Amino acid sequence: MANKNEAVSFAAYRALSDLFPSEVLLVFHPLMLRLGYDPANLSLDTTTAAGIGNTANKTVLTFRYHDGANQLGDLHPGAYSDYTGYAPMNAASTLPVRAASVLYPDHWQPLIYDDGATPPKPQIITQVFVGAQWTKVTPFALTSANQFEALETQMGPALFGSSEYVKQADALIQISANLTDKQKMIAEYWANGPRSELPPGHWCLFAEYVSRRDHHSVDQDAKMFFAMTNAILDASIASWAAKRTFDSVRPVTAIPYLYSGRPIKAWVPFRGTQTIDGSEWTPYQKTTFPTPPFPEWISGHSTFSAAAAEVLRLFTGSTDFGDSVTFPAGSSVTEPGVVPATAVTLVWDTFLDAANEAGISRRYGGIDFEAGDLAGREVGRRVGAQAWTKAKTYFNRFCDYGADTDDDELQ
Repeated sequence: MANKNEAVSFAAYRALSDLFPSEVLLVFHPLMLRLGYDPANLSLDTTTAAGIGNTANKTVLTFRYHDGANQLGDLHPGAYSDYTGYAPMNAASTLPVRAASVLYPDHWQPLIYDDGATPPKPQIITQVFVGAQWTKVTPFALTSANQFEALETQMGPALFGSSEYVKQADALIQISANLTDKQKMIAEYWANGPRSELPPGHWCLFAEYVSRRDHHSVDQDAKMFFAMTNAILDASIASWAAKRTFDSVRPVTAIPYLYSGRPIKAWVPFRGTQTIDGSEWTPYQKTTFPTPPFPEWISGHSTFSAAAAEVLRLFTGSTDFGDSVTFPAGSSVTEPGVVPATAVTLVWDTFLDAANEAGISRRYGGIDFEAGDLAGREVGRRVGAQAWTKAKTYFNRFCDYGADTDDDELQ
């Protein structure tokens, strides 16, 4: 077991150092020393635990350097930058979005806003489509980035001029006008915006909870995280393929466009529900990150969460989750000191409960329409099941994947 722990630690250290170089000296290097490992050990000798970890890391990174994500910036200058030539159909707009700035109401519009950064960092952000090249990334189990395009086309998105387009906007306005403190905290808890663990990391934290709850061995954790994170990778590819194909409008653009010059009832920061001109509508989000920088349909949160939840269900052999989080009164980041009026606790009895709450949180927050949420859930569930089937082909065929096993041959 000691050898396994060392091999895993070296593999993780090298991978994390590659992805997050700014954290090496502050976090990763000291952690390795506390664990009793020498971070300077670069051995590739696979008769040693450190060498196995270093070799495994090198093999994976060498492959993923050229998987289409453009991590190294060799396909286009800038790490992870777009090399496919995407250009938005609508010009960028400040907030609230003005109807006159929307030339194509079916399509995504970049936003311009102050990100709240401390000088001398630039404060004014003009959004670009983050991950516009993601359809080119090599998946884990998907047959292609567009594997679910037929299903996605059948399910949406609504187009301008249709009754569905108006209904989906009306539904979000109704949510905005009737937001409860619990719904607000759901929107905030699942937001996972900049400088956070992001949605994929959120589900890794949930998997850590499962590991502690079920007293996992390192073998079980290796399998669980392998299956779940690869499912999340495929979820990102599938959902971003839909975003690229449909280039769909966000509520932050569609609602002011539809209701400019017309009174609506909606949430206003620190003032609750007010009657406002529809052109003034904004999502229940911090002004420093009002809406993510990519098209709406399908919801990434919903796709990530459904895929991860499906893998955790299949790995553990149970729907049971049992995690929770409590927010003290006044702890809101959007309306600090005011929301919630009293403590709010979110409880997820099952993995599906958590995934569904992640999806609907984007409606509470005014980020996604219902169709984008529900389509993301369906695609994510299918992605998760497919990734689990593929992951099992890498596991020892005699292992009980979710139970403690005697892997003497792996010691």
